[in-house]
Amino acid sequence: MPTKTCYYETLEVERTVDEAGLKSAFRKLAMKWHPDKNPGDPACEHKFKEISEAYEILRDSQKRAAYDRFGHAAFEQGGMGGGPGFGSDFASSFSDIFEGLFGMAGRGGSRGGRERGADLRYNMEITLEEAFLGKTAQINIPVAVTCELCSGTGAKAGTKPKVCPTCGGAGRIRQAQGFFTLERTCPGCQGRGQSIDTPCPACSGSGRVTKDRSLSVNIPQGVEDGTRIRLGGEGEAGVQGGPPGDLYIFLSIASHQFFQRDGADLHCRVPVSMVTAAMGGEFEVPGIDKTKVKVKVPPGTQSSRRFRIAGKGMPVLRSRQTGDMYVQVVVETPQNLTKRQKELLAEFEKLSSGETQPESAGFFKTVKDFFGTRASAP
Repeated sequence: MPTKTCYYETLEVERTVDEAGLKSAFRKLAMKWHPDKNPGDPACEHKFKEISEAYEILRDSQKRAAYDRFGHAAFEQGGMGGGPGFGSDFASSFSDIFEGLFGMAGRGGSRGGRERGADLRYNMEITLEEAFLGKTAQINIPVAVTCELCSGTGAKAGTKPKVCPTCGGAGRIRQAQGFFTLERTCPGCQGRGQSIDTPCPACSGSGRVTKDRSLSVNIPQGVEDGTRIRLGGEGEAGVQGGPPGDLYIFLSIASHQFFQRDGADLHCRVPVSMVTAAMGGEFEVPGIDKTKVKVKVPPGTQSSRRFRIAGKGMPVLRSRQTGDMYVQVVVETPQNLTKRQKELLAEFEKLSSGETQPESAGFFKTVKDFFGTRASAP
């Protein structure tokens, strides 16, 4: 009896290969040695059987553990139920492997024709205020529902669907290719398992019709851009009494004229006069909750300074927490000055010292030290 090649060598992989690597190696070799690509070549067919047997063992964690410990002896007489061989049982099980890797059977329909309905997607844009408060929205969507005239059978009233003569009602047919069998969706009934001689005039035999459906969608407080809301069973009706799909609402938040959002926090920029920044003061900004928020500016405030107002941000979805609001002040430089205003600013500049403008004074001192020369401030 000839010595069998190591399964790992057959699949050209290391013993430490993971599941993904194993599947990739098998797929590559199966495509190369498949009998359909090498018709009439017994050597290729034998090679294909070897790699199929190796993958059948190594893809199963328990069988692989046994093989790593006992080698081929684990599947010979007295081993784990005998070797896989190349009989009808192995051919049938391998068809499932091959179908899973290469998708040869396709989705098709389920046995007996009962198919789950398709999921639907609905895009909805809401305002930042609506995301803050939450809302109940009404939407209208066209959706496939079960035909009332034929109760979803697809057959004209007074008639019934017949068992598909091609697949005998199974919805799938088996086709032998070499030593294994492939299972495919029946082309005669598209996987339904039934054929209709006299279609329903309302749905043309599909068992479903399209109608506009009005739905109420509850949008909770704190939803963010990209939040997905699932409405179970509100998708398309299933085929021949199959369960309906789901409806997914994808939310997007419209840009706001005042606020920018960062998670649960809100940010805004407020321009203040040079005098307010220098001498201090206060101003009011609107909150997302429509209340007025006072912000106190201390004397000597620099541009881009941020002030935090706790608890004035967005609610955190499905919690009692709330974010904060951050107000960034931007000191505005005066424009279109009159002659008198220019004179006053020039006088102020003459009276200024390093104590009134420490940052600029410190910067130009550093520049002077760097070049070893006197650098004049602008």
